[in-house]
Amino acid sequence: MSRDCETKLSAARTRLILDKPFLGALVLRLPMIEADSEWCRTVATDARAFYYNAEYIDGLSVDQAQFVLAHEALHCALSHFARRQHRDKHRWDLACDLAINPLLIADGLTPCPDALYLKEYEEMTAEEIYPCLDEHENLTPHDDHVYDKDNQSGGGRQGAGGQHDSQDKGSEGGDQQQKKSPDDKGGRGDAQKPEQSTQEPGEGEQQQEQSQDGNGSGQGAGEPPPLSKEEMENLSVQWQQRMAGAAQQAMQAGKLSGPLRRIIDHLLQPQLPWRMILARFLNATARDDYNYSRPSRREGDYIMPSLRSHELDVVVALDTSGSVGDREMTEFVSEVNALKGQLRARVTLLACDSELVGDGPWSFEPWEEFALPREFKGGGSTDFRPVFGWTERENRRPDVLVYFTDGLGRFPEREPAFPTVWLIKGKATVPWGQRIQLN
Repeated sequence: MSRDCETKLSAARTRLILDKPFLGALVLRLPMIEADSEWCRTVATDARAFYYNAEYIDGLSVDQAQFVLAHEALHCALSHFARRQHRDKHRWDLACDLAINPLLIADGLTPCPDALYLKEYEEMTAEEIYPCLDEHENLTPHDDHVYDKDNQSGGGRQGAGGQHDSQDKGSEGGDQQQKKSPDDKGGRGDAQKPEQSTQEPGEGEQQQEQSQDGNGSGQGAGEPPPLSKEEMENLSVQWQQRMAGAAQQAMQAGKLSGPLRRIIDHLLQPQLPWRMILARFLNATARDDYNYSRPSRREGDYIMPSLRSHELDVVVALDTSGSVGDREMTEFVSEVNALKGQLRARVTLLACDSELVGDGPWSFEPWEEFALPREFKGGGSTDFRPVFGWTERENRRPDVLVYFTDGLGRFPEREPAFPTVWLIKGKATVPWGQRIQLN
């Protein structure tokens, strides 16, 4: 069965190289290793290699085998193993699968059985999907992500002592993996040699063939040890380089689909947390200047500069249509409150769905705590025009207006004469202003 599986996977890999060069180039970077069925129920990756259950692969068509190969390669290329941070592992694994599978389906690949797909998450990143998954946590990814220590999706079986089996046999799994793959480029050595990431595709193919030859004994490889912090950082850099190179080659060949190109462009751009971007914008807006006015004669004839501070006028608008959750709204208000004290900002709060909330606006001086005056119940459609209409009626020209929303609503036809920052939950675009993505 093992030889038949290798033949099927090799055929699927070759088709990807010819028909989907971007995905094919990424798949070439992953040695294909038959895994012990006790820990690998379907397919898996640890960002070093592609592991497969021979019985599972035997039940797939070649088209479906292309899908599972590309799926694991995209987990690596998109650095899902390094982007989880503080997030819950199960929800993060779901978000990653729901981000990848629509891309592969849109690219014409045939999904394997149990592949997760929800249309509303098309062309969204895992970070954008993650906060939306409260009601979908009963779902299960079709594959195992074994790069994390707290693996829960497949290999994280617990022994009698309450510890994960992978902890008990981590070194054994690592030794078996090294024995099965004589070329260390696909194993732990790959993470310690970043300069090898520039190898040619042919070298990656030779690496996989060596791995397969070394795994031909018929006994599956044990579960690999989780990535160390250093490995995670090195592999993240390597996979980003590989993804950029594969994308460039595919674009030159005219074979990179629109959805994949957009997500790659987004991920290759420098990423900063929304709090840092908002803080930078507000700090740049705040103005401190020096005053060289002539002092009183009592103080002498010298003109010394004195610091003159400008109080920042900030208008904050909250979308209360129900698209933004209470927890996210509270986090946003807390962040603005922290920034307000640093910038000596006077904040005016407006709440709006299709119209302004009746008992607003609320004003907060720099020394007052900025907090939600009451609980806002979601409802109604979203219209951004009432907020900007209020600034016109009040003849207000704030230093900046920050709008917290999902971006799905009616915009004013004309951009106002003051800076606008849109803090967006979801993937909606804005016609003008500074857009900051809520992760």
